[in-house]
Amino acid sequence: MVNNAAEAYRRQQIMTATPEALTLMLYNGCLKFMDEGMKALAAKQYEQANNSLIKAENIISEFRVTLNMDYEISHQLMPLYNYTYDRLVEGNMKSDVSLIQQGYDIIKELRDAWMQAMKKARVEQGSTTNSQGDSYVG
Repeated sequence: MVNNAAEAYRRQQIMTATPEALTLMLYNGCLKFMDEGMKALAAKQYEQANNSLIKAENIISEFRVTLNMDYEISHQLMPLYNYTYDRLVEGNMKSDVSLIQQGYDIIKELRDAWMQAMKKARVEQGSTTNSQGDSYVG
């Protein structure tokens, strides 16, 4: 029963999240699955590692297909996503944690930059919506 309530809460969070928050959730999920994959490989649990790494690969694939190439940043992100995806596939095939770690490091850096951009946007939105001119984080 508790599991059903937690699942319902998680689904509600996803359904009501902003696109920016969904992107952050995807970055966090990707990192979680890569971490699970690396731990499973270290424990020689190859099926579990494969399942987790495929989930991370699927998230990266989603990032790649949803990039809007009209923006310069997309032309910078695509090679990073491609490289990360390749590291995951190769690391999974060779059971090489160091290759997966390379991809993990890239996604972590992108996630951290995304979080900073979200914070900055909230501050800027807050400073433009407060009629007293006070700057605050919403």
